[in-house]
Amino acid sequence: MAEQLDPYARHPKVIEKPEAEVEGVSLPGQWNRMFEQRVIFDYAQEGLEEITAIPGAESLGQCYQCGKCTGVCPVDIVGSYSPRKIYREAQVGGVDLLRSPNLWLCTTCMNCLRVCPKDVNMIEIMPALREHAVAMGKSVPPELAKAFENTFRHGNPLGEPARKRADWVADAGVPVRVLSKDPAPVDILWWVECYPSYTPRGKDASRALARILTALGVDFGILGSEERCTCDSQRLAGERGLFEMLAEQNIKTLGKYQFNRVLVTDPHALNAFRVHYPKFGGTYETVHYTKFLASRVERLGLRKRIDATITFHDPCYLGRHNGEYNAPRVLIQAIPGARFVDMPRCRENSYCCGGGGGGMWLDSFTGDHVKERLSERRVREAVETGAEILAICCPYEVSRFEDAVKTTGNTGKLVVKDIAELLNEAREDA
Repeated sequence: MAEQLDPYARHPKVIEKPEAEVEGVSLPGQWNRMFEQRVIFDYAQEGLEEITAIPGAESLGQCYQCGKCTGVCPVDIVGSYSPRKIYREAQVGGVDLLRSPNLWLCTTCMNCLRVCPKDVNMIEIMPALREHAVAMGKSVPPELAKAFENTFRHGNPLGEPARKRADWVADAGVPVRVLSKDPAPVDILWWVECYPSYTPRGKDASRALARILTALGVDFGILGSEERCTCDSQRLAGERGLFEMLAEQNIKTLGKYQFNRVLVTDPHALNAFRVHYPKFGGTYETVHYTKFLASRVERLGLRKRIDATITFHDPCYLGRHNGEYNAPRVLIQAIPGARFVDMPRCRENSYCCGGGGGGMWLDSFTGDHVKERLSERRVREAVETGAEILAICCPYEVSRFEDAVKTTGNTGKLVVKDIAELLNEAREDA
């Protein structure tokens, strides 16, 4: 029989005495084995120190490698990624994070921060590092750079002309007041945002919401061609200068009109108005449309049945970032005939569509570093619930999930609809 070797017997980092005595107890051989300093002391700390010296990225140094973030990171589920792994790469050297693809994979979904016992804040770390990389002229993925350029030139990441921003109004079927043409005071200033203004499916949801607001008798208006992107996603992707420029411009535009509240379609706009615009003097009472409608659900006139099983995707920037989980569910459950079912990953632990933090413009880039897109994984989860409809309330999601339905082979099994569309279909007078 071959001799069984002790794997630690010749380990250079092991200290072992043939015989030791501790408090009168004899401890021979392996029972007094000790290890020298952990292997991390063999590595230079310059890489980690370079990262944590960047303003906003200091908290990365607080990581103590517990690994809780890895279990909830949406990118790790389809690849190999998490704050813990990023810290480790910076700690042991060999990878320049400022030039690494890992710099651009984080979607700033906030699930890691939710479970982190040391408050390692990737919502501050990644934008700070990206901003540094952009300022230093380091490589920015071309598709993201194009979104930045479009936003600078046209006020939206799609590169569409400002004059077309309110074209969807012509087919709304109800009067929609554009404040540049009728500047009288208004109760609700509806900030439509870019994707609901320009993309075909986004415009469908905008028309549906306009009809609902009109049916409720809401006194509302939109900015139309004067509206520009709130630019929160561009800020998170590293273009703080662009964000500040458009924030100041938008605040100046809003200063021309009298209104009581801002209603937003986009959770990313909600985050900009609530968290960041006040830093530039733009403080407004801001509400997401689902919260606004949930408080009026009894007045919506929902009489038509939608006999279907419906599941719902919690947007990261409505849920984890801004704490709203109930309003969308209240609305879905109020639809006659609807059978609501949550996905296993929901509410605080909801998965991510992959569009946040600049991910909306990085699908081709991200595709080289993951096994499948985050939106594809989420669609598979929705299908597994038996749902026929995947309800959403963030304009990034409808196109992402509709594409994912096709690429995962689920065409005909799952339909993606904005909650505003579902409510409008269920209204008695629709």
